[in-house]
Amino acid sequence: METATNLGLWSVILAVIAGALRVSTPFLFVSLGECLTEKSGRINLGQEGILVLGAMTAYAISYKTGSPWLGVLAAGFSGVVLAAAHAGLCSMPRVNDIAVGIAIMLFGTGVAFYLGAPYIHPHAPQLPALSLGWWSSIAQFRDLKIDFLFVIGALLAPALLFVFRNTSAGLIVRTVGDSADAARAMGYSVLGTRFGATVCGGFLAGVGGADLSLFYPGSWTQGLSSGQGLMAVALVIFARWDPVRCLWAALLFGSAGALGPALQSVGVTQGYYLFNAAPYVLTLGILIAASSADRALVGAPSELSITK
Repeated sequence: METATNLGLWSVILAVIAGALRVSTPFLFVSLGECLTEKSGRINLGQEGILVLGAMTAYAISYKTGSPWLGVLAAGFSGVVLAAAHAGLCSMPRVNDIAVGIAIMLFGTGVAFYLGAPYIHPHAPQLPALSLGWWSSIAQFRDLKIDFLFVIGALLAPALLFVFRNTSAGLIVRTVGDSADAARAMGYSVLGTRFGATVCGGFLAGVGGADLSLFYPGSWTQGLSSGQGLMAVALVIFARWDPVRCLWAALLFGSAGALGPALQSVGVTQGYYLFNAAPYVLTLGILIAASSADRALVGAPSELSITK
């Protein structure tokens, strides 16, 4: 009985770890993209729409061409288009970036639903998986797999931190995000820098969408995202605008998302839907914790509209 209990416990732990590696990738890419965008002093709440449009675009291109990697690139460029629209609108006088972001979110989601209707039932080629359990004879370990996009994202996080801290391009982005007047005095283009950062952030968010439709859950449906793009924006606040912390926070969110299915796999069905709500509860908890007087917006770029 004790052995069975221990086996069940290990099954849950391994299932949560495996689920975290699968579920965290969209969170990671969207949060890295939003971190880059916000470092320049602009908020893009349209990341949810970019994520959904990226998922649809990746699935459609993969189905049409037979290449999931072409789907990933197409998803990234679909994110570039929406992010460029966001950046262009926000460059106009007296335009609120939060309001524009909500409009982009609704527009991107609507376009994805409209253009993606023919691709709900066809099966598109999926991204390859990298096995982590090839060395083990235990079935639970052999099920540990991640996709290559997670590996790319995990490498991108410290690379982005290095760019922010040690390169002239990173210094320009941080200067624009902290003081637009100082950036202008130094001869930097504030609008140009923010446009570039927003577009690059949109590309990353689009790639995150590709992971949803081409790896996990690996299909295209209209309810695919479940608000992950918006949760990733909250994740950036939790990570204090640090790319490496975004990686760890993404894994935390992924673990929360994997908790419900992991418990169901060992026969725990009581409160199943409550456990599935863990990512949303975690998001609310993070926002409440981040709103405390002594920790609110620590590390936030000074030019963000939420800091003024």
